[in-house]
Amino acid sequence: MGNPTPVEGTRQRDFRVYFDAILATFAAVMIGYDSAFIGTSLALPTFSEEFQLVSKTVSERNDISSNIVSLFQAGCFFGAIFGFPLGLLAGRKWGLMISSGVFCIGAALQTSASSSTGLRLIYAGRVMSGLGIGVASNLAPIYVAEIAPARIRGRLVGLYELGWQIGGVIGFWINYGVVKNGIQGRSQWLIAFAVQLIPGGLLFIGTMFITESPRWLLSRGREREALRNLAVLRGVPEHAPVLLEEYVSIKHAIDQMQSVGGDRIWDPIRIVFRSSQLRIRLLIGMSLFAWQNATGINAINYYSPTIFKSIGLTGTNSSLLTTGVYGIIKLIGAFVWLLYLVDTFGRRQILMIGSIGGALSMYYIGAYIKIAKPADHPTTSLTSGGISAVAFFYIWTVFYSPSWNGTPWVHVRTFTQACMAASNWLFGFLIARFTPQMFTAMGYGVYMLFASLMVISIFYIYLVLPETKQIPLEYIDDLFAPGLRPWNAHDVVARRVEDSKMLDLSQTCKTSN
Repeated sequence: MGNPTPVEGTRQRDFRVYFDAILATFAAVMIGYDSAFIGTSLALPTFSEEFQLVSKTVSERNDISSNIVSLFQAGCFFGAIFGFPLGLLAGRKWGLMISSGVFCIGAALQTSASSSTGLRLIYAGRVMSGLGIGVASNLAPIYVAEIAPARIRGRLVGLYELGWQIGGVIGFWINYGVVKNGIQGRSQWLIAFAVQLIPGGLLFIGTMFITESPRWLLSRGREREALRNLAVLRGVPEHAPVLLEEYVSIKHAIDQMQSVGGDRIWDPIRIVFRSSQLRIRLLIGMSLFAWQNATGINAINYYSPTIFKSIGLTGTNSSLLTTGVYGIIKLIGAFVWLLYLVDTFGRRQILMIGSIGGALSMYYIGAYIKIAKPADHPTTSLTSGGISAVAFFYIWTVFYSPSWNGTPWVHVRTFTQACMAASNWLFGFLIARFTPQMFTAMGYGVYMLFASLMVISIFYIYLVLPETKQIPLEYIDDLFAPGLRPWNAHDVVARRVEDSKMLDLSQTCKTSN
């Protein structure tokens, strides 16, 4: 008798893949923290005093704050593009290690800034840390998707989103804690900048222990090492039939891809741009991040004090506290999305429901600001209308977090992932660069704009985006086959996958007999 093969889905088989995925998603903790802490840090009075911002005009302060935020996004954009050749040539493991090292250098530069250096080191450090995060935002989701079994791929890629939200909660609350504990002077704003080194350092150390992607190893012709790593990730012997079946399936998909285009660095680019079908898929993936930014999420993440001030909240403590609560709601939403929604209801339905609830909430907030004009009637405490506006802001967060917050990252590939990650940072750059000016010029109209864009996204998702729930990576291409409609493609391909499994099982039984 042969050794018993572990049952699909047992803890023995999943432990290592969860372990490696968690280590890789420290990249997301870096991203989440950097996205969250900067807005509240710029609002601290000690930061303004350190860099002589108090004497600046509103327009000058808007330009400085948008420069600090948007330079980070610009670095992320170029880092995401550079992540493609780095991940292809050096591998996912080494690519993540290099990205975390670059990030830590950028964080160190920012902590070295002072009144004597001015904002130069802040600017340089933000670009450098952005480069590191851009590479990580490309490679971390790819790595996790490549090592994950199809049945839990959405959940494991969701760990990336969960790490993002954990980092975000820390970033949103850290300055509130600093202010509440009475820390003054340079240390007040410096602490939040220095904490960046913690997730960056943990990712750098963690990459020393993760298993290189078997898919990447196969793409580089390292077949023996690929089989060994796949066995480690699945927790079964190398000769186990279930492992060999998966190995052959992966190898077949890679061989097919390389037979079409080759394995040189520019071959994936050439393949994509020569195929109208692949170009459409790339545009769909990039568009998801455009629609994600159209919800207003990056305006809120980077300029939360400005957002709450427009509703009527005054005082640094009140703004920081309200922002912290927002971060906790986002984290809870990410947990719900990860543990239940993403592999139960799929992506399409979640995104459409998120847009409906988010649009209604934004319309309410915009209407309140238009009617009550809280900025023209400042008070020491919120009115009942102001409380309702804050409540609807949290309702918006409840709808956004389990939907648009993480779902776009589930649609990942190698070169296309570089393009999608870069597009995410490009759209984020545009929002970050112009949000202060938009609020100055448009007022309540900013909320109406984001709400209307969310309404449009509902129709876009229904008409364009196919469902990918529990479809193996090797069958994703079939979802975009000519003649299939986005609203029924999943059912057709899911039946095809099931028929293929039954055929393989039948052939295995005949061979055994």
